[in-house]
Amino acid sequence: MKTDFNGYTINDDIECVDFRRVTDWLAGSYWSPRISRAEVEKGARNSSLVIGAYAAGDEQVGYARLASDRTRFAYIMDVFVDEGHRRRGLAGAMTRFAMAHPEHRDVYQWLLATRDAHNVYAGVGFKPLDHPERWMMIRNEKVR
Repeated sequence: MKTDFNGYTINDDIECVDFRRVTDWLAGSYWSPRISRAEVEKGARNSSLVIGAYAAGDEQVGYARLASDRTRFAYIMDVFVDEGHRRRGLAGAMTRFAMAHPEHRDVYQWLLATRDAHNVYAGVGFKPLDHPERWMMIRNEKVR
């Protein structure tokens, strides 16, 4: 699937992804510092959807991926927009692209986590958890 958004192209073709660039972005992020390229690629290839945003000339300027059963649940993660292309709506556009994707449009429980982009996702329809006290997690130390 492919769509145009304000002069950018958004698509789901994993073969178009510039994994060197994506790894640089994610390795510098607060949620996956120092992540390796092998881990980025493995995560992408095991995701139910990988999204890239591209400027003219096919320069990758955004990335997102999705873990989902394509029925009841989807978790949007690793949403990143290159610094020079922020504040143009690309993160929201990639999120909408995921939610409208033919393989995921029937999903009715969507989740994501963010430290600093609540307004971006509120614009797509996300809100705080109704019952955060019901959610639990395990976070193991990363094995190197």
